[in-house]
Amino acid sequence: MNNLVGGVILAGGLSRRMGGQEKGMVLLGNKTILSRVIERAKPQTEKLILNANGNSQRFKDYKLTVVKDSISDYPGPLAGILSGMEWMSKNFENAIWLASFPCDAPFIPTNFVEKCLYKIPSNTEIVCAKSVGRAHPVCALWKIKLMDELNTAIEKEGVRKIDNWTKNYNIHFVEFETTTIDPFFNINSPDDLKEAKTIINN
Repeated sequence: MNNLVGGVILAGGLSRRMGGQEKGMVLLGNKTILSRVIERAKPQTEKLILNANGNSQRFKDYKLTVVKDSISDYPGPLAGILSGMEWMSKNFENAIWLASFPCDAPFIPTNFVEKCLYKIPSNTEIVCAKSVGRAHPVCALWKIKLMDELNTAIEKEGVRKIDNWTKNYNIHFVEFETTTIDPFFNINSPDDLKEAKTIINN
């Protein structure tokens, strides 16, 4: 565990491709997808929160602080990252980094934070995971000091896409090996869920 890293699980989206069904609450084997993400993310951070909108009581069994988007109208994952930064700056003042975990990636590496921070350049502001040569912008570590700039980008500049914001910063990419599965495989559709069930049953 790195005591300078806070974590946020991003569950603030509308799950349109799952027909509006909340992805994290879907069963994968005998556990929900969210449960599997928490099991992998929690040991990697000093404090872990959940970014989700709507009635927070639906998550009470998970025993995580639930933080809503501080910007309304579902502006996307950047809003969840911003809300995580804001919460950490108030409640975990020593934190330098915020690790973001998508709520629909049940196989995320258990050494994700450790590997992302291993021997990174000193001027790094964002660390982004890659696998099979493809970047995963939601699976990343963010310098919390970027909070005010991110707020401005979303609220005043209308930035929504992660890549359109991160291109302005010193970003370091870390490649993760893929063996039998892509560790950043995410469940966006019923077909993805079928594939994930096959993975856990093999």
